[in-house]
Amino acid sequence: MTVDAATSGPELRLAVVPVTPFTQNCSVVVCGRTGQAAAVDPGGDLDAIDEALAQTGGRLVKVMLTHGHIDHCGQAAEYARRHGVPIEGPHRDDAFWIDQLPAQGRMFGFPTLDAFTPDRWLVDGDRVQVGDLDFQVIHCPGHTPGHVVFFHATSRLAIVGDVLFEGSIGRTDFPRGNHAALIRSIREGLFPLGDDIDFVPGHGPMSTFGAERRSNPYVSDAALGV
Repeated sequence: MTVDAATSGPELRLAVVPVTPFTQNCSVVVCGRTGQAAAVDPGGDLDAIDEALAQTGGRLVKVMLTHGHIDHCGQAAEYARRHGVPIEGPHRDDAFWIDQLPAQGRMFGFPTLDAFTPDRWLVDGDRVQVGDLDFQVIHCPGHTPGHVVFFHATSRLAIVGDVLFEGSIGRTDFPRGNHAALIRSIREGLFPLGDDIDFVPGHGPMSTFGAERRSNPYVSDAALGV
């Protein structure tokens, strides 16, 4: 499995690992001073995530979840058990998605998947600590009602799950999706953080909020007549 490693400032090390048949981006974030690490959205291919973790030199202390879809959290419970660590996120409004994981796994031909309850549900304004790294939690409903984004201000890095992509936005045709809410989440919750913010999407290459504000056909200033 290909591992794309990048440095997002002096404090944070990042490895992005495409996992599952949906090529979902699992992010491994490591505190440069303490070596503590978190896996964000370890939906599957757990050995590949462990390989990336070893390459970063980090020690896993928690699993973080942006939302409850199968490709993002299908094997999160198994990965947390493997390392004896807690799960933080998403927002409680995605509990109905997590409860469906066993049936979803059978539908898509995944290994046996377990429903679970995170050790900590997250709400807007919460903070998640990974060593010295302090992530702000931003509730961004629309793709799912309980979707959250993790923002590390010092490194100017956001992990946005399926809210925003390079040149696109998340689907809203799933149960309890809401297109208007998704646009608000991006325009009012993410873009004000700054054009310089690099973001890791749930699928595909990284981009910046500024690039998407300028050219994204769904949420750019021009597209919305701003």
